[in-house]
Amino acid sequence: MLTSRSVSSDNAPESSGSTDFDPAPARLTVGIVSAGRVGSALGAALERAGHVVFGVSAISDASVRRAKTRLPDSEILPVEAVAARSELLLLAVPDAELAGLVRGLASAGLVRPGTIVAHTSGANGVAVLAPLAATGALPLAIHPAMTFTGHDEDLARLGNACFGVTAADDIGYAIAQSLVIEMGGEPVRVQEANRPLYHAALAHGSNHLVTVIVDAVAALREALSGEGLLGQQVVDDQPNGLAERLLAPLASAALDNALRRGKAALTGPVARGDAQAVAAHLKALGAVDPRVAESYRALSLRTAQWAGTDPALIELLEGPR
Repeated sequence: MLTSRSVSSDNAPESSGSTDFDPAPARLTVGIVSAGRVGSALGAALERAGHVVFGVSAISDASVRRAKTRLPDSEILPVEAVAARSELLLLAVPDAELAGLVRGLASAGLVRPGTIVAHTSGANGVAVLAPLAATGALPLAIHPAMTFTGHDEDLARLGNACFGVTAADDIGYAIAQSLVIEMGGEPVRVQEANRPLYHAALAHGSNHLVTVIVDAVAALREALSGEGLLGQQVVDDQPNGLAERLLAPLASAALDNALRRGKAALTGPVARGDAQAVAAHLKALGAVDPRVAESYRALSLRTAQWAGTDPALIELLEGPR
């Protein structure tokens, strides 16, 4: 377990000379701003590792509920009180709010020198923490590459998650690595200059995947509308219905194949260069929702480029110039 002694040994007890001397491990006193989906999940993971989350800031009703449920022994405190008492201060606020929060904490002199200050932003490295680093804080960027729902599965998913970590020096990297491992994740080093690219890649591969699936489900609902087989579930607009069950095995297999085999996993009419089938797809989708048809066209073009398919199909997908 990462301890306060591993950060500073100034107050470490002297050895008694006994070979079996085993002082009780110190624990980090952790404060979290704020108790959103990410902050509350990481706080629970840190407590599970033996650290003490003494306080969290929580403003919205949802954040207060999460704090009370996931961190029942922690006080709900103002940001100023959380910052002033922390040995490890975790800033789990949205990306757009991070820089302003850091400037405010630094200008108010609330963070003690030697405090470990870690944020969970994917797009930022440690440069955004420079105002606090200038006051003696140790800056870390610790971003869990995972989506959080606010439900029980969040903690379980941390066990399979990688964390993108960035630090100012080797000591920072060692502390970040220890914290991530204690939370059950896998630390991955990301250079400061590469944080925007790292974040863009994750957003493209996760957020846009959701968009594709939601569009596909909507088109499937339209395709399956009307009278069904005897005993068939009625197709409606509720989640986890027939359209989702139809798509789930195919989408899951496609994702697994892509991660295992790369572009060799590409199948279907675009990869085969079947311009006639793709043109029919565009027409059918356009009749339901032209926006979905345009999304299909753009992704089909990128698929065709990866597959090195028929130039005539690529020309069709590029459209008039």
